Amino acid sequence: MNGTLTEIWTTPAAAAPMRRQPRGRLLPGLGLDGDRYALGGGTWARYPALEKQLTLIDRDAVAAVAAEIGADLSPGDTRRNLVTVGVDLAGLVGRWFTVGDALLFGMKRCPPCVHLERLTGNRLVKAMVHRGGINAAVFTGAEIAEGAPVEVISEDEAARRGAPTGADRPVPRVV
Repeated sequence: MNGTLTEIWTTPAAAAPMRRQPRGRLLPGLGLDGDRYALGGGTWARYPALEKQLTLIDRDAVAAVAAEIGADLSPGDTRRNLVTVGVDLAGLVGRWFTVGDALLFGMKRCPPCVHLERLTGNRLVKAMVHRGGINAAVFTGAEIAEGAPVEVISEDEAARRGAPTGADRPVPRVV
């Protein structure tokens, strides 16, 4: 279940072009510093706060979607914040994990939407239906950089790192 962070993407405003950066800062309760959702905007900002802090997608899934639809599609085109390799993202829903030293919780799958099709000009909904990545909440912030490890951790380890437990533990949503 462990993998690597390969790319970091942000944009300051809804529907604005994504920008790749080699490093960034994950902010507890907000997401990726400088990104539209951490700034309080974004197309889907009205959704529950824990579900719209951060998005992750698999690099190989993006390549498979691009090949399937016959389009030049980059990970940044998917408008997800973090691109990973070597980790089953869907398996992180309902689990604690780290990106570098940041503590995150997998909240739900992040299905594609028609808005993404409008922005890219590609028919992505069907091709990305099980490859759209996940939404995660940030509980402990940290500086992150491309190449950082993405690792699943136990409930006990998450609690040692300050994760809420018992009735305060986050509850994932099935989409």
